[in-house]
Amino acid sequence: MSSYISNERPQPDKVLTDIVDYVLTYEINNDLAWKTAQYCLLDTLGCGLEALTYPACTKLLGPVVPGTIVPNGAKVPGTSFQLDPIQAAFNIGTIIRWLDFNDTWLAAEWGHPSDNLGGILATADWLSRTAVANGKPALTMKVVLEGMIKAHEIQGVLALENSFNSVGLDHVILVKIASTAVVGKLIGLSREELVNAVSLAFVDGHSLRTYRHSPNTGSRKSWAAGDATSRAVRLALIAKTGEMGYPSVLTAKTWGFYEVLFKGNEFTFQRDYGSYVMENILFKISFPAEFHSQTAVEAAMTLHEELAKLGRTTAEIKRITIRTHEAAIRIIDKKGKLDNPADRDHCIQYMVAVPLLYGRLTAADYEDHIAADPNIDVLRGKMECVEDPQFTSDYHDPAKRSIANALTITFNDGTALKEVIVEYPIGHGRRRVEGIPELLKKFRINLARRFPEKQQQKILDLSLDYDQLVNTPVNEFTDLWAS
Repeated sequence: MSSYISNERPQPDKVLTDIVDYVLTYEINNDLAWKTAQYCLLDTLGCGLEALTYPACTKLLGPVVPGTIVPNGAKVPGTSFQLDPIQAAFNIGTIIRWLDFNDTWLAAEWGHPSDNLGGILATADWLSRTAVANGKPALTMKVVLEGMIKAHEIQGVLALENSFNSVGLDHVILVKIASTAVVGKLIGLSREELVNAVSLAFVDGHSLRTYRHSPNTGSRKSWAAGDATSRAVRLALIAKTGEMGYPSVLTAKTWGFYEVLFKGNEFTFQRDYGSYVMENILFKISFPAEFHSQTAVEAAMTLHEELAKLGRTTAEIKRITIRTHEAAIRIIDKKGKLDNPADRDHCIQYMVAVPLLYGRLTAADYEDHIAADPNIDVLRGKMECVEDPQFTSDYHDPAKRSIANALTITFNDGTALKEVIVEYPIGHGRRRVEGIPELLKKFRINLARRFPEKQQQKILDLSLDYDQLVNTPVNEFTDLWAS
């Protein structure tokens, strides 16, 4: 007995067409989304400037072939590089993500939607410079903000109920999907071409999470998003040539994404695409730390001050209990030797120990010269993470989306300090009034790392004026950021 497989080409999977129709037709009318995108743009680029102070990052930057010149290429903020849009996207995406200090989205899957700015800004800049060279108008920064809002939404909505980490895939797959869709619109793909492009992104090879977890944690996690957003630009350009797509890339029997990579499960969706994610994005304002630890670090800073007031030292501590949520335990609860900065900034015990000892947590505190302090590992050894089911429930609750941590210090003499609970970090939507001034302070500090005062002021004058910013040609905006 024989059977045959139908060779009739199916209609595109609904997941593909929903993304494409959203990107092509949805109008963003929410003022909060637009204004938050402005702050997100500034914070994201500021994070990139700080990353440029680290040789481990800058060694990866520049053209693939040294000396390559791209006259109408995209500029990489904070550098003198002007590159083709694919390599520019890698460069921008890498500096954005290097220090784990840009925005975050937490749900069934987590990630950093501003990673998509690598592809968006590089493509918009290249298109603008090419247009101007041909006597045509450039794109404006409003187009960049729109791309950011839509990329945030695609990545964030896909993440709400679909856990890619649980099947071993890294969350940068969502950067590749979102960037492909938004960049595809920027370069003028038709609906059919854009469906093809997004299908190419899904059928592509995807990163394993190996580099984020013991015993292999390493620096690829700092450039993986740059790789994903640059790959998205490449796939969108391939689709523009008329290259075919794969309409049932998700649902195809045996060979589709769901069966091969998602344990046979289809994606589920909590909500339609709009501007929800940008409106509720989580900013990393105070600490360059994996987001599930942000509230723990805040609590540790409070306890550092309390210890100082009482005249007590960390040497007197017998035990530190970290009451936390399930995702934190799964991702950043680490025992044993930490091999490098990438390992340390994903260890909640390390990120609590440093502020308890020093009253701070900066990107430099993950480097070897700080990690060599034996007191850090002594404190780490006294810590225990315990899941609080209510914290886990509130983490997943759409109305709350808290990222709660609570710390209790017990001393050798049996006494204990009152537990310090922080449910929402300063970068959470519930603390926007408190957070935005601190975010802008962070932005100013980052500008000062790279630019002379006069150039800093020009960037500030433009960037903080929303109406002026959205009407500025993209190439003129990026020219201000050249170093």
